[in-house]
Amino acid sequence: MPNLTETHNILQTIGHQPKKKLGQNFLIDNNIVDKIIKFSAPKEGYPIVEIGPGLGVLTEKLIENKSIVYAIEKDRNLFNYLISNLQKNHPLSLFIKQGDCLHYPIANLPEKYFKHFDIISNLPYAITTPWLDLVLQGPLPNKMTLMLQKEAADRLLAKPNTKHFSTISIILQSTFDCVDKHKVSRNCFYPKPNIDSIVICLAKKDTPYLFSQNTRNLIRYFFSHRRKQMGSLIKSKESSYPALKDWIPTLEKEKHTLKSRPEELSIKEWKALNELLDKD
Repeated sequence: MPNLTETHNILQTIGHQPKKKLGQNFLIDNNIVDKIIKFSAPKEGYPIVEIGPGLGVLTEKLIENKSIVYAIEKDRNLFNYLISNLQKNHPLSLFIKQGDCLHYPIANLPEKYFKHFDIISNLPYAITTPWLDLVLQGPLPNKMTLMLQKEAADRLLAKPNTKHFSTISIILQSTFDCVDKHKVSRNCFYPKPNIDSIVICLAKKDTPYLFSQNTRNLIRYFFSHRRKQMGSLIKSKESSYPALKDWIPTLEKEKHTLKSRPEELSIKEWKALNELLDKD
């Protein structure tokens, strides 16, 4: 893979200035690429979705491992570079689409692979939560190996009673288990970001639990007012969600009161809310 000097030269050659708003921090450490491949353990001929391949450093390694890669790249300049430098040499291994992953969260993956695919990506910070929210509506990958800025990973893996616990924590942890993780220094990227990153490996649960969009919206509302007490929040929504009054005994059973705040409730309690709303 290209080192710092080589990466800088490639970007100069194609006339590309890294765009901060797109989170374009290019990986320049081969050890981290190897770690991602080790975590993901891609099988020969197995379909992989990659979000934002950039200069194709990880993409090329996946192709070497005989994976079939379906990628989406928003930046047209980088898309053109990948077409001319990778896809033309690997037309049966790389299928790349130019577009926004928030419109195509699993890239251009054919429907025939919806039951068996993995996601491997170096995710820009700004799109991590909205993109994952879309992915977690299904179809679900069997495994996700994601490089994230540490703050984003903290939100995904947060536990109740912590400041990072949020809607995306609940939704993700109901469907996936974190089976491995590895810290990544900011020095492994060009340009160097202001925060360190982490690679996390997520495996789909044997029985993944999916929240309805209706429940997701309500949980998101509660967490947007996370310092308010549940009694006040429930009262503000009970006319639109009559089943909320039937949720109160569940909270009390779990030793919570109407003075509790959203971040104090367990994932089990949020699942109970989803069951009530589905019946309503």
